[in-house]
Amino acid sequence: MRRHSAQLIHQPDVLPWLGANFWSRTGGPLMWRNYDPAVVREELRALAGHGLNTTRSFFYWPDFHPEPDRVDDELCARFEDFLDAHVETGMGTIPTFIVGHMSGENWDPVWRGDRDLYEDVWMVGRQAWFVSRMARRFKDHPAVTGWLITNEMPGYGRIYQVDPPSTDVVTAWAQAMCNAVRATGATQPVSLGDGAWGIEVTGRDNGFSLRETAEYVDFVGPHVYRSDTDRPRQHYRAAFECELASVTGQPVVLEEFGLSTDTVSAANAGIFYRQTLHNSLLGGATGWLAWNNTDYDDLWDQSPYDHHPFEMHFGITDSTGAPKEPLRELAAFAGVLKAVDFPRCSRTDADAALVVPAFLERGYPYSRPADRPLIFTSLHQGYVTARAADLPVALTREADGMPGEASLYLLPATRQLTTRTRRELARRAAEGATVYLSFCSGEHPVTRGPWFDDLDGLFGVELQLSYGVAEPIEDDVLELTFTEDFGDLRAGEVLRFPVAGNEDSRAYLPVEPRAGRVVAVDAHGRPALVVHETGVGRTVLSTYPLEHMAARTARVNPDVTQRLYGALAQLAGVRRPVTVADPHVSADVLVHADGRRFVWLVSQSPDPLVVRPAAEGKLHSLADGAPVQDVALDAYGVAVLELR
Repeated sequence: MRRHSAQLIHQPDVLPWLGANFWSRTGGPLMWRNYDPAVVREELRALAGHGLNTTRSFFYWPDFHPEPDRVDDELCARFEDFLDAHVETGMGTIPTFIVGHMSGENWDPVWRGDRDLYEDVWMVGRQAWFVSRMARRFKDHPAVTGWLITNEMPGYGRIYQVDPPSTDVVTAWAQAMCNAVRATGATQPVSLGDGAWGIEVTGRDNGFSLRETAEYVDFVGPHVYRSDTDRPRQHYRAAFECELASVTGQPVVLEEFGLSTDTVSAANAGIFYRQTLHNSLLGGATGWLAWNNTDYDDLWDQSPYDHHPFEMHFGITDSTGAPKEPLRELAAFAGVLKAVDFPRCSRTDADAALVVPAFLERGYPYSRPADRPLIFTSLHQGYVTARAADLPVALTREADGMPGEASLYLLPATRQLTTRTRRELARRAAEGATVYLSFCSGEHPVTRGPWFDDLDGLFGVELQLSYGVAEPIEDDVLELTFTEDFGDLRAGEVLRFPVAGNEDSRAYLPVEPRAGRVVAVDAHGRPALVVHETGVGRTVLSTYPLEHMAARTARVNPDVTQRLYGALAQLAGVRRPVTVADPHVSADVLVHADGRRFVWLVSQSPDPLVVRPAAEGKLHSLADGAPVQDVALDAYGVAVLELR
């Protein structure tokens, strides 16, 4: 199965985009009122000197569009100087048009009143007029390398989705805005700047649909800030959201990510950047824009910093322009991109697929939005587990008919499947695939249990559920003992899983084996893992919601489920070009157009490690080409090697 790795190719001198969202320290969002050409050039030189090539810039809407039919020519002249400064430093920029939301506050042009930004025809027309004027004015400047329509419109157009607009309305608005850019003759790629917070990625319906707006945009730009209770899950969060955001097959640019150094130590800020950059690259991102370029200590009494004080310190440089740990990590990452010639690299194909249920993104009649967070978190945990098992996985969507063919299908804690998918999985298993599903009862009491037909026939069991009653897991630790060899798991081996969930989801599936055979039991002798040989393939049922329990557990990773995933991979004959015995270290491979292969080793260990990877070939240093056997990794470190 193909793993997404589409790249922008329009302007090689500033690609792949690697940079920062930019507000000068002279004013933050008010920088255009207090524009200082010398300071701006100093700030840009600090970025370029660390290997960055791109900024995302902003037309602060209340200032640039002071009247419905007028733009501020003086501010536009300042923006043109800003563009000239980019050319002087060898950088490009991505201007953002409708900027009324920023860092915890919304600002309107004085003439907006209470007009709706999506449905008021005059208001939509004014936005399109402004977009057109600005694009026409700057489209031929060599510093402009792309366009973004807004900054996080879901948080501005209808505040926090108290009354979210419909997808039809948002899509029509997006069409009008993107067409306004292209009607000027501008040829740079365009996207929305909405954060990719819509239903295909998050499961939340805010009116923005990647599928529906794909016709009008050239790339997708996730903004990833959500937090977690588990550090490896946090480190893989941006990667996972980039994987989900690739639903349209368009290039994925990690358009915003970062942290305030008011909330973490300097060292941990660097670690977060290192992990996010490398893992998102391995997750299909092909551009990166940090939030943001500088700190704003001198703006402490200016909104939004007076009421969101931590927003002063998201910078990759401090308020004097000195580099912080995030900028040092960006510089090191820039070196890796150059060393592997990243624009000519792509991800390897995958023999394993993580199945994304259609219920994440489709509001079927009488289905419940409350199911979607469970789907997201179980998939996220399954993704982290697959990475720990060195298992390259492609995401395949039930809503698209699960395109492609895999040797192994993973359905982690999946409660809901359509009838079409149920039958398709049975067909693929009979034709040679291994299909794994872990039972999940769901997190609310309505129609508890599996929401698909004939679980018995698919897995060769007879379920023993009572109507409406969840069978509680009473142990605090699940002990799963293998009764026969299973992949590289030996008979008698015991895996232990922390138990978690609410009164609905902390439940197991009682079954009696029929055509299936029990390969592992729980501490009470009940079937815990059942294999059903069917045709020339098999299905595998876990009667416990392993990934859901892990997703609801703090500090759980590397979760022992990675042992099960490794055994499934071995059973299914999945190719893993590089593996590392220590589950703290994940391995993955990129392939260059000339055939060279590059291996990433990413550690989730808080301590330094020395590992000896097993590979289908010999590992060599990127620096001098010397053969490598043992690889030293710093705490949460990354090593990149060549595989020959």
